[in-house]
Parts: sequence; C-alpha cells; structure tokens
Amino acid sequence: MKRVVIIGSGNVATSLAHALARHCLVAQIYSRTLAHAQLLADAVHCPAVTDDLRALVTDADAYIIAVRDDAIADVITAVPDNGALWLHTSGSKSIDLFEGHRSCYGVLWPMQSFSREMVTPLDDVHFFVEANNEAALDDMMALGHLLSRHVTATDSGQRRWLHIASVFSCNFANHMWTLADELLTAQGLPFEAMLPLIRTTVDKLDHLKPAQSQTGPAVRHDLQVIDDHLSMLDGDKRELYRMLSQSIMNHNPSNDNAQ
Repeated sequence: MKRVVIIGSGNVATSLAHALARHCLVAQIYSRTLAHAQLLADAVHCPAVTDDLRALVTDADAYIIAVRDDAIADVITAVPDNGALWLHTSGSKSIDLFEGHRSCYGVLWPMQSFSREMVTPLDDVHFFVEANNEAALDDMMALGHLLSRHVTATDSGQRRWLHIASVFSCNFANHMWTLADELLTAQGLPFEAMLPLIRTTVDKLDHLKPAQSQTGPAVRHDLQVIDDHLSMLDGDKRELYRMLSQSIMNHNPSNDNAQ
C-alpha cells in the first residue's frame, strides 16, 4: 500500500490517518467540510484535500471510507470504480454495501473508541477485516498489519456481534460513568474519586473473566442495600439500577462466593 486516500476527517479517520502516515503516503483527504480536511491533512503532511468526491485522485492503491455509517453508501455510489481496493471502517455495516459498485473491496474495522480531539495509538487495537476475494483479503491483512499487531479475518455477521459486545463494554459502561458523575456532582463530590475504582475493575480483566471479578450488593444478593439505594434514586437512574441489579442476581443465583 503505497498511496492511500482517506474519505472522512472525523473520529476514526483522524487516528487512521496518523497511523497510516508512518507507513505510506496519505495521498488525499476528503471531508464535506474543507476546513476539517485541511486540518487533518496538515497534521499528517498530506499533499491534497477536497470537499468534492468527484475530485478524488484516481491512482491510489486503497480508499478508506471512514464516515458516518449512514453516509457510506452515498460515498460508494457517488464515485466510480477505479479497480483499487475500497473499504469502509464500520463495525455494524455489511460488506455488501460495495456489491455491484466495486470489484475489489472489504471492511477494516478497528474495535476501539475514537475521538477527533485525541489521536489513539493503534498498535494494540484489534482490527477485524473482511474482503470479497482472497487477493483483496491478502491486501486487507497486509494493510491491517501496518497498523496493529492484532488483525483477524471475520465475516459481517461476526463483526455485528463484536460491535454489540463493544457497545456493552464501552458505550454502556461510559454512560454508567456519566450517570455516576451526575450523582456525585449533585452532592458536590468529585468524579475523580471513582478513577482508582474504575482502573482496578478494568485491570482485573487481565487476570480474571468479568464474571469472576463481579462485586457489589447485587452479587451478594444484599436486598437491604439495594432497596436503600433504590429509595435514593428516581427516573432512569432508579430503573437502570433495578434492572442491572436484577441481571447480576440472575447471573449469580448463589451468593456463596460473593464479595
């Protein structure tokens, strides 16, 4: 992969561009907002930017579509096939979006949480790839290994399950921290007090399965504490606390070894 075009300038595109720029030429960056394309291009020393899909260079080896899921199909249909490798980076969208529009295509999904404002190192990120033929898969694997030590071939169905698991592991967990922050802020308490607890909880996963490291009143079936907490909450927080506590108890019908 000598020349790569990145279509997008947002969360995923930003970290991919920085990582790819260390191994190949990022030939062009597209964004609907030209200023965003230029900002990312300047950061990775990319020679060309555009906000017009019709102005994409046609001689790149690979074209990475890193835009919102609902915009991927529009990009594919707006640009004719040029025989290069085309791929998208979505965890939930099928490879079939390319069918009938490209001859060589695939999916390169980094299972990570990204933010445009912070470049995320990709060396330890798990990439899941899929391609429409063996030659394209070889190219996808090679491209993935430029970015990370962890590259696995999966199909679209497996990737959808991985995406659901990542929503539970990351998005839902982060929302729980948001709710905890709201509770503490309302009492004049700092969320920073939670950070050692959160870090220890995550660090345990290097040694234990999640179910083995579960602690708290629900795994102990301590209904008195649970009811006390519920009496202090209202709205969504109360319902989430009740539902999650019940789920933990359902997964731990015996509290003999609870902590």
